[in-house]
Amino acid sequence: MSSPRIRFALLTDLSALLRLENRCFETDRISRRQFRYLLTRSRAQTLVAEDDEGLLGYVLLLFSRATSVARLYSIAVIPRARGWGIGRALVAAAEDTAWKQERAYLRLEIRRDNLASQALFEGTGYRRFGVLSDYYEDHMEALRYEKTLSPGLKPELKRVPFYEQTLDFTCGSSSLMMAMQTLRPALELNRTLELRIWRESTTIFMTSGHGGCGPLGLALAAHHRGFGVEVFVSDPGVPLVDSVRSPEKKEVMRLVHEDMLAEAGRLKIPVAQGTLSLDDLQRHWDAGAVPLVLISSYRIYREKFPHWVVITGFDEHFVYVHDPYVDYDNGETRLDSINMPIQRDEFTRMVRYGRAGLQAVVLVSQPAGGHDG
Repeated sequence: MSSPRIRFALLTDLSALLRLENRCFETDRISRRQFRYLLTRSRAQTLVAEDDEGLLGYVLLLFSRATSVARLYSIAVIPRARGWGIGRALVAAAEDTAWKQERAYLRLEIRRDNLASQALFEGTGYRRFGVLSDYYEDHMEALRYEKTLSPGLKPELKRVPFYEQTLDFTCGSSSLMMAMQTLRPALELNRTLELRIWRESTTIFMTSGHGGCGPLGLALAAHHRGFGVEVFVSDPGVPLVDSVRSPEKKEVMRLVHEDMLAEAGRLKIPVAQGTLSLDDLQRHWDAGAVPLVLISSYRIYREKFPHWVVITGFDEHFVYVHDPYVDYDNGETRLDSINMPIQRDEFTRMVRYGRAGLQAVVLVSQPAGGHDG
């Protein structure tokens, strides 16, 4: 037996990969078309193990958006090579590849009844962190696993609950709900509250479709519910007014903005013109505030729209966020949107929206005197 070798897969391996896939799996097989796409797309990488007789196994990685998470999408070893340590070698190669792509976490799903794979990954340092019901074609559950690829990376994350937005335009209200329940655990999160806060916070014509929540609206909604708030915006003018062309819509946005600004003044809500550095954000976070941050979704979803997320933690490499949007179209789940690690430099580029580079942060905190919920 020749010594197995591990290398990156080529398009010429397509037929051999398909034969290997069909030998190893009875359901949930990757098709020839899918393999071709995955072998040629920039956000995927396939490694193969081989000897002189052909392919022994493969591992397929997906690289998640602008975050620092890689996903081990599939791994297979042919029957004759099992017990040779091929699976463990492929996992090690996958981890090395993910780390070179500057990904700090590797995640995967394993069938509930696949005890061999569970033993393999648990034996190489992966921890179970979730369950997906009815995940496979035969309705079997999937167990979710994760490994930190940087041994010293152990951030202390706030216990921020996760709430998934139910409409395309409610990221702001959903983010505020997560922040509020962090500070007041007894608060019930539901769609009625999501829509109520959206109605209170919307700037009506902020985008070409339904209105989105602006920083002043979110701050007012939080204040009316008994929370402390501070607002930081880089531009004191009407947020995102350049996103609409109609003079009538611009006028409506101006009137709504001025009314919200006047109300914030009457309520003595601090509204500062300026930006917060990552160090500033971390200092407020350490002091107990939960930051809501407006980002440009283009760097994550390749679509140009403003989007609110909640910061859940920091370390020397990453900013961690809950993203209320779940990108189901790209095969992601709610767990992919929870505590998403984003490189600090990437996050700094992300928190600017539009031609004017608008930056907006809402800090939500306990009111003076605290609140025990």
